[in-house]
Amino acid sequence: MSAVCAHTPSLRVLVTRPAAQAPAWVDALRALGVDAEALPLIGIEPVADRAPLERAWTLLAECALAMFVSPNAVRHFFAAAAGRAWPAGVTAGCTGPGTQAALCEAGVPEACIVAPAADAGRFDSEALWELLRAREWRGRRALVVRGEAGRDWMADTLRTAGAEVVFVAAYRRVAPNWSAAEQARLDAALGAPQRCVWLLSSSEAARHLATLAPGAAWARARALATHARIAAAAREVGFGRVDLVAPQPQAVARALAVSPAPSPPASAPD
Repeated sequence: MSAVCAHTPSLRVLVTRPAAQAPAWVDALRALGVDAEALPLIGIEPVADRAPLERAWTLLAECALAMFVSPNAVRHFFAAAAGRAWPAGVTAGCTGPGTQAALCEAGVPEACIVAPAADAGRFDSEALWELLRAREWRGRRALVVRGEAGRDWMADTLRTAGAEVVFVAAYRRVAPNWSAAEQARLDAALGAPQRCVWLLSSSEAARHLATLAPGAAWARARALATHARIAAAAREVGFGRVDLVAPQPQAVARALAVSPAPSPPASAPD
């Protein structure tokens, strides 16, 4: 393991994002001098019934907004596009730079995307709403693309503003199916909790630890949480130290007192 700062030799960051997003985070953190490894705490699977996704595509042109909650929402929604292009005049909303990048990669015109700035102080539905609230929503339709369940704050807010909100589940969140190497990574972290920092980006991911490591003692473990709700979930698990950090590799490096590399990645994965 590489030393990431003078005070924490051999400190390792465990990136717990889903397997499709974790490698980009690991690479970005390593470029900043952080010893990082992937240990996904959420598995992502396609929904069993794709018919609602296909119907959502037929309704998309009638929507004023389609909000995507994650890069996985983008990936699985566009897997059902069947060659369709993004309709003109439809706004694609998202809360993080990684989801924004996924939308661009999927072919959504940049002019159609609304998202908090890369240097915003927060990346959540509330920050996105600040960019959308001045629009007229009465009588408009909004589509929320997410997993089979999720937070309803944006949907409730849009309804209060007069919009009709339609949900579509693009994927399923499940407990991860770890490889032997990943299980060994967990065992090592549990055996030396003071040498690891858990980077948590989901409340559900934090809660999975109770199932994946039943009976584990977390009082000596530290977590970095990318939102206050996630921090609360980490404390419920029992983490002895939980710090809030922006969902950006540079912010994680700063939280660990790591000096950024001369040329860090231009944008943060989400």
